[in-house]
Amino acid sequence: MTQPVPGSERYIGIMSGTSMDGADAVLVDFSGARPAVLAAASQPFPDTLRAAFSALQQPGEDEIHREALAANALAQVYADCVAALLSEAQVDAAAVAAIGAHGQTIRHRPGLYDGIGYTRQSQHPAHLAELAGIDVVADFRSRDLAAGGQGAPLVPALHHALFGSDAETRVACNIGGISNISILPAAGGAVSGFDCGPGNALLDYWVGRHRGLPFDSNGDWAASGRVDAALLAQCLAEPYFSAAPPKSTGRDLFHPGWLEARLASFQHLAPADVQATLAALTAEAIARDMRTHAPDARRLIVCGGGARNAFVMARLTQALPGVAIETSDDYGVPVSQVEAIAFAWLARQCLLRLPGNVPTVTGAAGPRVLGAIYPR
Repeated sequence: MTQPVPGSERYIGIMSGTSMDGADAVLVDFSGARPAVLAAASQPFPDTLRAAFSALQQPGEDEIHREALAANALAQVYADCVAALLSEAQVDAAAVAAIGAHGQTIRHRPGLYDGIGYTRQSQHPAHLAELAGIDVVADFRSRDLAAGGQGAPLVPALHHALFGSDAETRVACNIGGISNISILPAAGGAVSGFDCGPGNALLDYWVGRHRGLPFDSNGDWAASGRVDAALLAQCLAEPYFSAAPPKSTGRDLFHPGWLEARLASFQHLAPADVQATLAALTAEAIARDMRTHAPDARRLIVCGGGARNAFVMARLTQALPGVAIETSDDYGVPVSQVEAIAFAWLARQCLLRLPGNVPTVTGAAGPRVLGAIYPR
């Protein structure tokens, strides 16, 4: 095999989030003042893989075997993304220092028993290292949990590097399957952040159930409905929304059963009205947290798939008067690339033995080097 280039500053980041629709990958050069994306690729999940990961969100028969098969299949999806990146950038695998691979979260239960909880990102990093011929860094969350943290979110440090300002407090918000915010204070302040609640997860479930679509493109179906104030209030009564940070969540809480239980008294609502209300829930949870925890912020920078939902973005504008609602596109970073860049950065931090977590975000006992290395 060709030996890796010593001291390479090129890293690949791969992210498959709680929306479970596919993988986004980037090839990033960290040699400059800011990360430079050299190539980007996306790979949709086959329907069978998406169904497998959806089923693994809850206990089921023979789940160890089913999870192992899904992890193997995910490694192939990731390897295809890597091959596409290298081909587009005309870069040899030996020129890449490492791949930061997040894996597919199937369980996330920090502090489950008033102690060390657990988080499970399904993947087969050794198989990916074999397929790609590049070192792989994976398992980024468990060390933070071992140190008493939530293991999430892990992106605020990169949000600060990309979008922070010495002159003003800003908030960066990723709307994937779950939404989270990073509070980026002006010079001298400590970065903070946490998961707000459902992002696209419930929206995707509802549009899939009623219209057979993977997502509500542009939020057009939600826009055709009417927000039901009573249902919205019922959803916002969930204790998670009022819990103090540090906190993180996932499909373990905000799953279809959670929604169906709250719809029991609202069977009269048209499906489009439920969709509109779920979109309003996503926006209102973010807006409430911003008003409570970053009242001086006058700029919200949105990334992730939810940034393409015009109805959610309009609800954010309505809920946050006086706040400029922007997307990461406005800062030269496509909304689909931010989280993948973060895992490239986390892989670099691991190889350099530098901390990857932000204790003021996760609640960990202190800075920790995150990740486990699977050599090529």
